[in-house]
Amino acid sequence: MAKPEELQLELAGRHVRVSNPRKIYFPKAGITKLELVEYYIAVADGALRGVARRPMILKRYVNGVEAEPFYQKRADKKRPEWVETATFTFPSGRSAEEIVVNDVAQLIYVVNLGCVDLNPHAVRADDMDRPDELRVDLDPVPGVQWPQIVEVARIAREVLDEVGLVGWVKTSGSRGAHVWARIEPRWPFTEVRRAALAFAREVERRAPTIATAKWWKEERHGVFVDYNQNARDRTTASAYSVRPTPDARVSMPLPWDEFLVCNPLDFTLRTVPAMFAARGDAHAGIDRAIGSLDALLALADRQETDGQADAPWPPHFAKGEREGARVAPSRAKGSAAPRPKRAKLPVIVIAQAKQKVDALAGLERWKARHPEIVAHLAPEHVLIDTNRGKATAWYRVRINLKDVPEAERPPPEPPQPDYDPRSEYADEPADPGAGSGAGSGAGSGPRLGAGPDEPG
Repeated sequence: MAKPEELQLELAGRHVRVSNPRKIYFPKAGITKLELVEYYIAVADGALRGVARRPMILKRYVNGVEAEPFYQKRADKKRPEWVETATFTFPSGRSAEEIVVNDVAQLIYVVNLGCVDLNPHAVRADDMDRPDELRVDLDPVPGVQWPQIVEVARIAREVLDEVGLVGWVKTSGSRGAHVWARIEPRWPFTEVRRAALAFAREVERRAPTIATAKWWKEERHGVFVDYNQNARDRTTASAYSVRPTPDARVSMPLPWDEFLVCNPLDFTLRTVPAMFAARGDAHAGIDRAIGSLDALLALADRQETDGQADAPWPPHFAKGEREGARVAPSRAKGSAAPRPKRAKLPVIVIAQAKQKVDALAGLERWKARHPEIVAHLAPEHVLIDTNRGKATAWYRVRINLKDVPEAERPPPEPPQPDYDPRSEYADEPADPGAGSGAGSGAGSGPRLGAGPDEPG
């Protein structure tokens, strides 16, 4: 049997192996693994600025972007001696030795492992408990168009300016946008997330018809300002990351004047290298624009004095003293607490599947069975959740029937398909620290009935 093809590249004074360089990673665009490697070499200066000295989760598409990825937080023991690592501690108290990318050789090492996009934490290896980055993730609900995302980003920039922070904007490469702000590494994750929540609520206050800070997907509208991307174990796609879209779209840093008029479809693996060569990195000054969270934390104090409780954390975090009810409105049963009761929303689960394609096929079958109900649904009423299992994701489709007359709502029926994520844990106990990150909005262990879809 012939040996698999491989290349040896000389990068940063090191020999870097690229296995199966002609393997197709993006079937619809015909993009190979080697093209992905060449892209990251071409934009290495910018890509490294986004990930340098940061531990990262490896999101590996070893069979290309049309297959399910798996998530790896622990660095392989059999790795080149020049691959750097740092020990990251998860909310469970467990820790993992994660890869830290600091040069182009290390960058291509993780790309060769199948990492299409790069998913670093918001901390640096020299201080793993205090983030140096506030992350504003603008995540649109289904049906929201790009101009609305741009308008929310503009308001986000205004708020950041007023609290003394410089916002650096980029397309997410998926459906939304990101605005990053460098901060002094003075505050723990809990306070950074508290500042992010105050920020999200202020954006919602200024633009209540187009932006929301509501955690539960069934309550959202417009563009969700995802404050929980600042929780300890969150990761998000960094600058110049190629996303697993059919056209190999890129998370593209831009000057604000260009972002406000851009078309995010213009930025792909095949178009960005020439732009980068001609114009350089729009985020080249990000590490010099370091600000303080003092003003946002003062805003958080005022919001809490006005009676706004802490918003829900992801389910694998310990419940905070100031946290409000951690239950979706569709499952609310009232409470003995003095705060006002929320009406229970009529949300039904129609499909649960290991593969997203199977979950979406279940959605189409449900639509075919209930065409009269589909007529009442807006795009945001179809909730597609990405939940994390042990090392891969599983998918759930729910329907919010709040706009369907009660007499016309369908009788209860089991989801089709009806995948049980607990089956992954039949042979061994779950690792509470496993599978965290990659920006999924998902936690660790079997996420039954858990939170939002993968943002951005």
